[in-house]
Amino acid sequence: MRLIGKISKVIFATVKLNLTIMTSFHILLVEDNEGDIILTMEALNEGKVGNKISIARDGEQAIQFLNKEGIYSNAIRPDLILLDINLPRIDGREVLIYIKTNPLLKLIPVVMLSTSSSEKDITDSYKNHANSYISKSADLDKFFEVIQKIAYYWVSIVHLPKND
Repeated sequence: MRLIGKISKVIFATVKLNLTIMTSFHILLVEDNEGDIILTMEALNEGKVGNKISIARDGEQAIQFLNKEGIYSNAIRPDLILLDINLPRIDGREVLIYIKTNPLLKLIPVVMLSTSSSEKDITDSYKNHANSYISKSADLDKFFEVIQKIAYYWVSIVHLPKND
């Protein structure tokens, strides 16, 4: 068990180091809870993902951002979307369906981040082509670790199509 702990620490140190390598990565965080926004931003900053992070506080803002409408007319298309399920105005489930059925947006990876661990929410998210479903941890250290691992995976490991 000690060896696994040591390997984990080495991998986590590598995660922090490699996140600084990526030069141009844009994350759209779609979250209505101010506390979760602050914690996610802190975790991303601590993990050295200091590139571009935009925030939409409800589903309607997220869709406007992605369509570059209104105040978002100069928005940069994100490379990754972190999407909460329970959002005001337009629910996260509906935002996911909108993204994955829109030919201009469907290639953007969407990670569902939710306090829900409901089997229905998980299954529905994957049926609607979510790229991942992650339950938010109430434990602050675990929350930070998960957010940083998500960022590491999408920033440093996978190859994404070029953003138009």
